[in-house]
Amino acid sequence: MILIKLGGSIITNKKKALSANMPAVRKIAAQLRKAGEPCMVIHGGGSFGHYWSVRYDMHTRPARYSPRGVAVVKNSMVQLNRLVLDALLDSGVLPYCLPPTDFVSGDRPVPSKVSEIPRIARAGLVPVSYGDVMWHGAGKFYILSGDRIMGMLARLLKPRLAVFVTNVDGVYSDLKTKRLIREITTERPAVEEVGMDVTGGMGRKIKEATDMSRTGTDVFFVNGRHPQRIANAINGKEFEGTLFRG
Repeated sequence: MILIKLGGSIITNKKKALSANMPAVRKIAAQLRKAGEPCMVIHGGGSFGHYWSVRYDMHTRPARYSPRGVAVVKNSMVQLNRLVLDALLDSGVLPYCLPPTDFVSGDRPVPSKVSEIPRIARAGLVPVSYGDVMWHGAGKFYILSGDRIMGMLARLLKPRLAVFVTNVDGVYSDLKTKRLIREITTERPAVEEVGMDVTGGMGRKIKEATDMSRTGTDVFFVNGRHPQRIANAINGKEFEGTLFRG
């Protein structure tokens, strides 16, 4: 199957709090219909979950965060997820909502639950999950990013390929010249820090993609503003982007 991560930077207007970019989701959905094989979609929090995580000083490390903060972050992600589900359904994609609590316990995936995901996908539905605030135990919570979910699932499901859809063309060797690295070998990627992203931003995506490729999965970074590139990557056609070869 194929794992597809829709970054918060493309499905929301990240510089404007609580602002979704539904036209982008619908255009991406049109390309997902061309996949021709089972897929799972995972999306980030963008100006929803990330916005409130910053406001309440919540992070990926387990801690005793504000109970109100936990409630507000979780509610915002449910809100964004509903918008994404509706946009997918309206575009002819049949989403199956799969919150991370359905297959993650504490900070670990539950293999027996994860194994159900391909079966759902083969039944003609598209499982959809998302980054969220999670119960860790002993009164502690933590932020589980969509990027980390991608890594968790890739290790267990061994997908044919994984696609990270962002708001840039791929991974750059130089942020000023925007020189694209078409395949990650020995060249060091340049990473820009984003103030509102509490889950690691592009640096986290690169780490997860590197780890996933080492287990045999081809990983692509593509620009969601050019949705056709998603279909091209899935179908083995030439496209603009970055490849982490499995």
